[in-house]
Amino acid sequence: MRRRLVLVALALALPVAALVVADVAGLRAGGASRVEVPANATVGALGPALRRAGAIRIAPLWGAWAALTGRGDAPVRPGRHLVRRGDAWATLAAQLADGSRRLARVTVPEGWTVPMIVAALADSLAIPRDSLLAAARDGAARARMKTEAPDLEGYLFPATYEFLPRTGAREALDSMLVAFDRRWDDAWDAELARRGWSRHQAVTLASIVEREAKVADERPRIAAVYRNRLATGMRLQADPTVLYALGVFAKRVTFDDLRTDSPYNTYRVAGLPPGPIANPGRASLAAAVRPAADDTSLYFVAFPDGHHEFHATFDAHRRAIARARAAAGR
Repeated sequence: MRRRLVLVALALALPVAALVVADVAGLRAGGASRVEVPANATVGALGPALRRAGAIRIAPLWGAWAALTGRGDAPVRPGRHLVRRGDAWATLAAQLADGSRRLARVTVPEGWTVPMIVAALADSLAIPRDSLLAAARDGAARARMKTEAPDLEGYLFPATYEFLPRTGAREALDSMLVAFDRRWDDAWDAELARRGWSRHQAVTLASIVEREAKVADERPRIAAVYRNRLATGMRLQADPTVLYALGVFAKRVTFDDLRTDSPYNTYRVAGLPPGPIANPGRASLAAAVRPAADDTSLYFVAFPDGHHEFHATFDAHRRAIARARAAAGR
């Protein structure tokens, strides 16, 4: 088959050369796009994928050219590769073969903390954790996001990211800050200003909501509970803030834990903690800015299936606790 392709290419040498030049010239002004490479793929077999990505125009010519130049059998690592429309075919083939434009995909779930994000980036991008932690504490980045916390906690937006090889620590985190800015609704600033809240306070509350909520549509009600507590002078008494103070992500909070001496322990310290305790998604940010209207609840309790019951009085809350414990016992 390879010999046949070579003979065909030789027979059409001049027409092929002319078409390749026209192909590149026509796409020279283009941008970049992604090519999905399956397992066990070779450079010569990627003509259809490259055509769909707009990197070439005629897929069969790619296969013939790759065979003629000896590049056709070169293996390509599976995954997504970034290709620039308008690049010479030799450049495309070399980048596909050496993986220099293969994208590393990193998914940051809602509610992850800075150390968790740092660990994921370090594993996927081979960036030293110390470099990532230093970037997360960078003063210029924190000033840009107007955060009062010691790092960028709360502002590394949860999403799936794709990074090129050799992406640096600051560049990786900057992508997440840009994503946060894009997801933040500018109209929220005016709403917060009317209530006398800063964006930092809203992001801090949103991070607590993110760690508490298991059912999506309960987020505005959870935010309302904490807003009501702040308005009445009650302490937030949010278990996730205690876990954050302890440096752990998931465990049952004990009475000993509640005595932890930390500005993040909202059982001991009134008001919001100094900064976010996780990185919230857009739904939690929206809930913190716009909590459930006319909801007077001051308490909520979680049931085994993840939903919460909300109540305005402590007596009703105690009865809900009993029901939740009975459900857990069953």
